[in-house]
Amino acid sequence: MSSQVVVGTQWGDEGKGKIVDVLAEKADLIVRFQGGDNAGHTVIVEGKKHVLHLLPSGVLHKGSLCIIGPGVVCNPFVLLKEMDTLIAGGLTCDHIIISDRAQMLMPYHCYQDELEEQAANNKIGTTKRGIGPCYADKYARRGIRYHEFIDFDHFKARLKEVLDFKNKLFTKVYDGHAMDYDTMLKDFEAIRDRILPMIKETTHIVNEALDQDKTVLFEGAQAAMLDINYGTYPYVTSSSPTSAGVTTGAAVAPSKIKTVVGVVKAYSTRVGEGPFVTELLDEQGEWIRKTGGEYGATTGRPRRCGWLDLLVVKHANMTNGLTDIVLTKIDVLTSIETLKVCVGYEIDGEVYDYIPSDQALVAKAKAVYKEFPGWNEDISKMSEYDQLPQNCKDYIKFIEEFTGVPVSMISVGPDRVNNIYVKEIK
Repeated sequence: MSSQVVVGTQWGDEGKGKIVDVLAEKADLIVRFQGGDNAGHTVIVEGKKHVLHLLPSGVLHKGSLCIIGPGVVCNPFVLLKEMDTLIAGGLTCDHIIISDRAQMLMPYHCYQDELEEQAANNKIGTTKRGIGPCYADKYARRGIRYHEFIDFDHFKARLKEVLDFKNKLFTKVYDGHAMDYDTMLKDFEAIRDRILPMIKETTHIVNEALDQDKTVLFEGAQAAMLDINYGTYPYVTSSSPTSAGVTTGAAVAPSKIKTVVGVVKAYSTRVGEGPFVTELLDEQGEWIRKTGGEYGATTGRPRRCGWLDLLVVKHANMTNGLTDIVLTKIDVLTSIETLKVCVGYEIDGEVYDYIPSDQALVAKAKAVYKEFPGWNEDISKMSEYDQLPQNCKDYIKFIEEFTGVPVSMISVGPDRVNNIYVKEIK
């Protein structure tokens, strides 16, 4: 079998969408295994930008079956809007299916997300897309799954039951307004004919493909440091965007996961709240933000920028079992005289070579840096590793040595063709 998992190794926005798009060319199935439409994956093909939120980033390859897996919380209205955008651009969407076990993200989840963030003293920095409340309902066994949409009488009863509960929460706890059942039901009636043909039982489809030695590409949203268990909790997402998330989010046994590709941005960014040890709150940070176009694909929010934190990437390797690194956006670092890479955290006089779980400790950390001379050569048009400046090669080599993971591919520009292949990703 051939199975490839693409994961982010930092806080997301590493360029996973582009890498999935590149690898998808040889894939039979592309499976999104967790998350929701709070993710934004940007894919640029022949200069045209496509921003995807729910759809797998391999959707632009019409020869591959695209699956929204059981671990995804899928807003059907957002999904159809995204599909309509692709169709208007001349692309096809008839190769998309939704797992009947996927959770249906509802309008009341978005409203709840907004109310909870407003009321919170310790704000998470949520995108207010309803992701957290939908996952909370899933684990409270209150969620509505896509197979429940097939029997519409059943769906009507379930919607009434849950909305009654939510309206009590909205009005009596958060001092908000009640949502109207009839209006919501009409909205779902209007999209039902388009959604129903996409709903399939996908567990057997994915596993049969693997058993038949087909190539299956698994795509997550967000990244290792936003993992609900092992990220910078509580400033995390509501699911597991690590390779382990594939086992629960796509119903694939751990023994069937062969290749885990970790996407590493050549510097660090994050959005939302939470400690960020290598953050640059100066002109250098602003320069990286502008040069790298570091603004959220989903929200447009400016991303916080900083030097590459290799403790974070090392942590990602430990929790994902990386077999390959794809290094992205290294072209952005061109013309910086001295580059810094974090190799340790100094906290109260002690140097840590791992990331503590307590974010109060991380908030006190000072980065221990190793410095590298930069380069001035334009690398964005280079296609061979030997063409890279020696200082750039030294930077890449140190990443490999520190993490213990080979860099198999280097992205030197935003388009799907702007890549340097060092070794084959199998």
